[in-house]
Amino acid sequence: MLMDQLEKLLNTIRDYNPDFDEAIVKKAYEFAKKKHEGQTRASGEPYYTHPVEVAQILADMRMDVTTIVTAILHDTVEDTDATLEDLKKEFNQDVANLVDGVSKLTRIESQTVEGKQAENFRKLLLAMSEDIRVLLVKLGDRLHNMRTIGAIKKSAKRQRIASETLEIYAPLAERIGIHVIKAEMEDLCFEQIHPEARESIMNRLTHLRQEGQDLVKGIISELKNNLEENGIKAVVTGREKTPYSIWKKMQRKDVAFEQLSDIMAFRILVDKKEDCYLVLGVIHSKYHSVPGRFKDYISTPKPNGYSSIHTTIMGPKRQRIEIQIRTHDMHDQAELGVAAHWAYKESRQAKERDVTKYRWLRELLDILEHEQKPEEFWEHTKLELFQDRVFVFTPKGDLVELPYGATPIDFAYAIHSDIGDKCVGSKVNGRIAPLNSQLSNGDEVEVITSKTQTPSPTWERFVITGKARSHIRRYVRNQQRDEFVTLGKAMIQKVFRQEGYEFSEKAISGVLNHYKTEENDDIYAKIGSGILVARNVFNTIFPGHKTEIVKRPSEDMDRISAAQMLNTDGPMPIKGLIPGMAVHFARCCHPLPGDRIVGIVTTGKGVTVHTIDCETLETFADTPERWLDISWGSGDDMPESHVGRIHLTISNEQGSLGTVSTVIGRNGGNITNLKIISRSIDFWEMILDIYVHDTQHLNNVIAALRATPCIVSVDRAKGR
Repeated sequence: MLMDQLEKLLNTIRDYNPDFDEAIVKKAYEFAKKKHEGQTRASGEPYYTHPVEVAQILADMRMDVTTIVTAILHDTVEDTDATLEDLKKEFNQDVANLVDGVSKLTRIESQTVEGKQAENFRKLLLAMSEDIRVLLVKLGDRLHNMRTIGAIKKSAKRQRIASETLEIYAPLAERIGIHVIKAEMEDLCFEQIHPEARESIMNRLTHLRQEGQDLVKGIISELKNNLEENGIKAVVTGREKTPYSIWKKMQRKDVAFEQLSDIMAFRILVDKKEDCYLVLGVIHSKYHSVPGRFKDYISTPKPNGYSSIHTTIMGPKRQRIEIQIRTHDMHDQAELGVAAHWAYKESRQAKERDVTKYRWLRELLDILEHEQKPEEFWEHTKLELFQDRVFVFTPKGDLVELPYGATPIDFAYAIHSDIGDKCVGSKVNGRIAPLNSQLSNGDEVEVITSKTQTPSPTWERFVITGKARSHIRRYVRNQQRDEFVTLGKAMIQKVFRQEGYEFSEKAISGVLNHYKTEENDDIYAKIGSGILVARNVFNTIFPGHKTEIVKRPSEDMDRISAAQMLNTDGPMPIKGLIPGMAVHFARCCHPLPGDRIVGIVTTGKGVTVHTIDCETLETFADTPERWLDISWGSGDDMPESHVGRIHLTISNEQGSLGTVSTVIGRNGGNITNLKIISRSIDFWEMILDIYVHDTQHLNNVIAALRATPCIVSVDRAKGR
């Protein structure tokens, strides 16, 4: 019997491809039989009978030999000790690649997918099927599993498999136009999910079949005669609609079985497209057409490439009948969809080089571009065939769709903005991964959060989703404003003290209207950013107070030439640039006392201090009027400590971080911020901000760290 199974497969292939390589099919059969030896299916049959049946399904679709060999071998890598290298050696690289693709789909198939996730799962399968034949083998595999589902004893498991097939695989078959698989899958699922409804419809169909057998023959005969009289050569057949399609129409239209008028459909096949319209003319001139029941899918094909003319007429015997008119090629397309383009044809002389990823993408793109529903058209054109998307799983099995190149941070914000804000790390497929890792189709991503974490400005460099970027930017803006508010408030309080007044919020509130602001913090933020000068605000509050008025930098800066700024009696001390102007230390180079420095004037921010060798200065090369020759001052106004930034790599071993902290503390430094930028099994790479007095102090700390065994490398950070 089992050899009969192989012989049946070979005979089917011989019918459409008599010159095929019979030896490779037999070799695949023997290989699968040997590898699956001892394995059985739920029915008790040897396991290898299943892949051969899948191959038979594809042979019935007239597929190429490589696809059929793949079908026979599709479970060997997943379920036996065979490797992809074995398949490459025993067969060829194409077969190994296709089997690998099917194995990947099988592995993600175990994820739980329900409801709205079904469409995302279909997209994932499409995105991972770089060669259409991978998907065809998977559909054949699922179809045979449905044919033999009765061998599974547990009803709940049968229901689950049937529901999954109905939600994912049948629509997927329809998406790529393979009606012959889609229709059988739907009916097999219908039998499992709604057995009583199916049995009722089957009984009624049997009754109608017995009653109307002569009627169907009469309609076919009359249609043939009418066409022959008009010189049209055509094949006319009658077909019964499937129980599931009948049930769906009953549900959709909320009507009883007896109210359905199109249980039977008649098909007219002709040789040329022009003949389709000739047939239509003959039919409509002979019989009355039913208004609103005419559709021309030849001039406007369906999204999956389906082409045909549908019309409903009051036909012979005054019966309302549905007629489909198409060419033989259109019929092949209607039954096999995209697969029809890959089926073996004599004109190819058995060459399979057209069966490529490029061809598959081109064909499917053409299908999706003709999507008729506006929402589906938008979805498909936006996705650009899913090749710019990745589909990843949450630990609970939910499917998340992201743009190609997305990172764990993008994933975190896609789940919820709070999760994105609190993200401190991630696991991809169970392993710790950097936050800038690029996610791939089928990855399982877990986000690690901390209540104390806040978004890092550096995230914006690698996130690609708009949601992630907007949240990060909003946080950075708010954080920057908070810093300006704090700085501005301190500056105005200092002026109050210098002039002998007690500072009060009420005094600031009194000038809100004058500065057209809504709250005190707005004024503080403008002072801190350099837009307002603290002493000018003070004089607005106390107009009668005698003091030297200092003009706003934004008013004077345009009048002061570069020569005036630079030709002074020596470098300006930082605290004496312009009284009240905000001074910021650049985060790109973290200047320290002892470094040669330069000031850059920025409206709205005041003066930003950079080291003389900072790479960022190149961006200001064309605006010399913004440069100030400055140096480090001295005295009470100088802060006791500055932030120095270092970049170090440490061994990932117990106590390493503690050692780093101890060494820095012993050398008079104080860690103010720590950021791990890369983790691996062996090493951690991080950025440390440390309070130090000057460059010499920082160099001493670096030297001490370099002498520590657990530290691999340490340098002063530049441009980070």
